[in-house]
Amino acid sequence: MALLLSEKDVRAVLPMPDLISAMEGALAQFSAGAVNQPVRTVLEVGPDRNYFGVMPASLDDPPAMGAKLVTVYAKNHDKHLPSHLATIILLDHATGGLVAILDGRFITEARTAAVSAVSVKHLARPDAHILGIIGSGVQARSHLEAIRHVRALDEVRVWSPNALNREAFAFEMSAATGLRIKAVSTASLAARGADLVVLATSSRTPVIADIDVDPGTHIAAVGACRPDQREMPTAVLARARVYCDSRAAARKEAGDLLIPQQEGAFGDDHILGEIGGVVSGRVPGRLAKQDVTVFKSLGLAVEDVVAARLAVDRAAATGLGQTMKL
Repeated sequence: MALLLSEKDVRAVLPMPDLISAMEGALAQFSAGAVNQPVRTVLEVGPDRNYFGVMPASLDDPPAMGAKLVTVYAKNHDKHLPSHLATIILLDHATGGLVAILDGRFITEARTAAVSAVSVKHLARPDAHILGIIGSGVQARSHLEAIRHVRALDEVRVWSPNALNREAFAFEMSAATGLRIKAVSTASLAARGADLVVLATSSRTPVIADIDVDPGTHIAAVGACRPDQREMPTAVLARARVYCDSRAAARKEAGDLLIPQQEGAFGDDHILGEIGGVVSGRVPGRLAKQDVTVFKSLGLAVEDVVAARLAVDRAAATGLGQTMKL
């Protein structure tokens, strides 16, 4: 018998603090070479070049194996559907049998933010308290929820191109978190003077300028996941201490890093390491208060599989979900 978990079920068993802890462990395992995971296979679908990714992974501790099927259809909003949809298949590590099928949309949203929170925990200044968010969608909301668990935030600024969306974000998230959140009229106003900057947009071109990034800032960049997309200008990357989730994936998918390399701004060695190496202490992180640190996130299958394993274990213990026989 296999378990079927809806998004509502998954939300009920994956509180953000627990997910941050689980992602910290998964990232350390990945960077230690303890995870069997290829770079995701990506297909472009139809004339709109919609995204379909297949992401398998397995690891021994905790024993987990599975795969995520993820799609990004930009025009789904016109149909009142999320642009990002996903399904996760969890298999028995010992037998290969089907354990569970989970809605993966929320896991994708939440684990991405949890991983960024891990980067903030290990790379941002301990006294960081001002957060600038570029974007006002689900990732912006999830990142605010995650980061407030690892840093005491005094001020949050948000910008996105649609004024109604950013105003709604500020109003709704202020009520939800009790934090002081204000919508601002430009990306520069969100980023300048911020200790932490989250880039969570669908832009294919830089959304901030080099002058917008103050010394000492930590940037979590999660929006651009294809080699021809970027959210940061070359100058920011060139002066930053740069980290990623996966070197192999960054060399294939991260336009934020690949485009500056193609311009000759820096080489592959400018990427100092993976965040999992920083977590385990094998890779040095921030060295000075004035350092600009950048975490380029692409998303790892092991993050989805570990999150799914945690959700299934907790759901089974509390009687959530539906059982089924194929």
